[in-house]
Amino acid sequence: MPAGLQSAVLGVVILVQARMAVQPDLDSQKIVGFWREVGVASDHNLALHTPKRLEGLFLTLNGANLTVKVVYNNSGSCETEKIVGSEMDVSGKFIFPGRRELQVLDTDYEHYAILRVSLHWRGSDFEVLKYFSRSLQDENEPGFWKFRELTADTGLYLVARQGRCAQLLKEVSV
Repeated sequence: MPAGLQSAVLGVVILVQARMAVQPDLDSQKIVGFWREVGVASDHNLALHTPKRLEGLFLTLNGANLTVKVVYNNSGSCETEKIVGSEMDVSGKFIFPGRRELQVLDTDYEHYAILRVSLHWRGSDFEVLKYFSRSLQDENEPGFWKFRELTADTGLYLVARQGRCAQLLKEVSV
């Protein structure tokens, strides 16, 4: 698996010990569109110290297939990748090649989404919890505080920096 794709998947994954209910009956059509990464929580150093920093996602849905266009900053250069997964029999849970999963844990569709990304890499299972916003600037939405509360027991935490790569993705994808 290419290193960039691993970073992208890690960008869209946290080992969550919290008892968190999954968004019931997710409306997959409403989750599509632009999302900027605002926060990351993980108990794995690897998830927080990847050479490529995820900045944004653009999600499209075609039937049960979810296409994730990922943009990340690689030492000042913007790079994009696309990965395609399909919805599982659980609402809001998508599986991707390479034993990777993305699950929408909570969203209000308009402002925030909290995702859990899981993958198996080098013989180990990794999970990362990610907070995404539709906005390029606002981070202090009610969803962000819910994310902070859910990840309070997680050892490592990162708030994403403002990035021009996410802004470029939003501009070209709209």
